[in-house]
Amino acid sequence: MVEGAILLKRVLLASTVIVQITLAPIILFALTYLPEIDTETATIGIRTELIYWVLVAGISYGIISICLALLMGGFRPFFVSNQGGWLPFLRLSRRVNDPELIDRARMSSFVSPYGKMIRLVNKRITDEDDDLMSIHGGLQLLAVPMQVILIAVPLAIMEGVPQTIIKPNRAFELGMAGYIIALWIGFRIQPIISTHLVGIASMFRNVVWRVSRLSWILPIFLYWVFARVFLSISLDWLGVDYSKWHEMQLESVILHSIAPEANIPPTAILDYIVAISVLPVATFTTISVLGGSLKIPKWMNDKELELESLRGMELEQTNLSDEEITESDYQILDENLSNTNEEDGEDRMIDLPFNLFDSN
Repeated sequence: MVEGAILLKRVLLASTVIVQITLAPIILFALTYLPEIDTETATIGIRTELIYWVLVAGISYGIISICLALLMGGFRPFFVSNQGGWLPFLRLSRRVNDPELIDRARMSSFVSPYGKMIRLVNKRITDEDDDLMSIHGGLQLLAVPMQVILIAVPLAIMEGVPQTIIKPNRAFELGMAGYIIALWIGFRIQPIISTHLVGIASMFRNVVWRVSRLSWILPIFLYWVFARVFLSISLDWLGVDYSKWHEMQLESVILHSIAPEANIPPTAILDYIVAISVLPVATFTTISVLGGSLKIPKWMNDKELELESLRGMELEQTNLSDEEITESDYQILDENLSNTNEEDGEDRMIDLPFNLFDSN
């Protein structure tokens, strides 16, 4: 019964990953742009001219998000590490099953953000008996500050760096470079923060669970909407002209190649910034929880646990040896001592050298 419940939760997490990189951005884009409300006639219509952009943008941002999550998070399956890495696994290197490459691949997986996160999740499940979905919801909540930073960094670079320092029309590329660096650093800080706060975040998630049965994916939608509204208001208040950033949008290039006559919303760049800030972190968190729910190999365990197990084995061996001496060897020693006393005489207390007091 317990195994069936765990298997069901794993299937739910795998479905969550698929939803996060496909349906979630499409649904959010559709809710943002497709409804057209006419206040004069009190009617609601659908902007059919933006359907192409919603589909292409949603799929494009989903693919970008999962690629960033896997690459920046250091995702590497165990069977790939056991063969020495991706090159030997794909048979692009002759050093297949090379011990040196296997050790390097295992060490790289051990110190990667993905490796640290799955050890954290596995420890909470096995030692603390925490619920898998509670851990997932707690880690999603702890990722919100990182997502805020990922929105703020590229905007601060694009608008904060003086135009005299960078080349014309190169502010967007510089902002994306700063985003990549911030994402790389954030993935390495997240396991450290999660180790100390995952318990509190999991309890808070349980409170949210009582409010909504969709708490396993609700934080993504809520934060997306909040970030989108806050970003739009902030840029309008600061008077930022983001129309010049549209030339570098990936979905616009793909859309123009598929449907040249398709329309692109003027505020699509805001959705691009929100998408690459929210989706990679959320996807990485879900993949880590899914990996931590599985059985991890011994080489992925913390070295401190191995030292503790070795000390425990030494203590057990010491106790066993003491018991063996107490039960068996002590009896033999007692018999030998008693036989020696009978042969030498009970009145003889010590042995004197050279038989000085013998009659002869």
